[in-house]
Amino acid sequence: MIQATGLHKHFGALHVLQGVDLTVQRGEVVAVLGPSGSGKSTLLRCLNHLETIDHGSIRIAGNTLASADSAGMARYVADSEIRRVCRHTGMVFQHFNLFPHLTVLQNLIEAPVTVKKLPRARAVPLAEALLAKVGLADKRDAYPNRLSGGQKQRVAIARALAMQPDILLFDEPTSALDPELTGEVLRTMRALAEERMTMLVVTHEMAFAREVAHRIVFMDEGRIVEDRPAREFFASPRHERARAFLQHML
Repeated sequence: MIQATGLHKHFGALHVLQGVDLTVQRGEVVAVLGPSGSGKSTLLRCLNHLETIDHGSIRIAGNTLASADSAGMARYVADSEIRRVCRHTGMVFQHFNLFPHLTVLQNLIEAPVTVKKLPRARAVPLAEALLAKVGLADKRDAYPNRLSGGQKQRVAIARALAMQPDILLFDEPTSALDPELTGEVLRTMRALAEERMTMLVVTHEMAFAREVAHRIVFMDEGRIVEDRPAREFFASPRHERARAFLQHML
């Protein structure tokens, strides 16, 4: 579902991604761990075209987003094709990014109606079903400022699902939440994993990564230094930086 090869990304003189190779299979849950500044969020944003890569290639659900030319420079497909490819992915952000002037229901139907041209009569029942799925059917007509942080994040997950993506990308979805609210979001994510949703999750929630993820990708200084089954990673991380990270986090 995701095939990224040789990704390099610079922000000025800062070399944030330094030759990242990553594959994610259909139905896999992959947790991306690592210290702050290791390139985890940038990797996700490049996969969803919120940032562009300088070198390398990206394929999403079998579709080319960017390919490498003979010099290794990234060449993106046409804008219309970029939009089509990016519909295969949904993104859940750290700070929810809900539209404050829209109700919960309106937040969910905005993209399907505007981007996919889905008739409102079809979009509304789909959105209501997703709200029920994340346990928020009773918040249909509420505005985001009336919700807790955990409720906002569950709405954000439902909003991402409203576009019917093949892949969900999560960028530290619980890091802005109080510990007591984290559990309700993680329960929603566990349920999606049980339904075999393909998920790439940047997280500091070690219990979630250990229990739910199939694989752990550990990043340090812009590189993937370990990519192993979750059970093996937590039992005996090979890389010194990964061992130090786990000792600090567990």
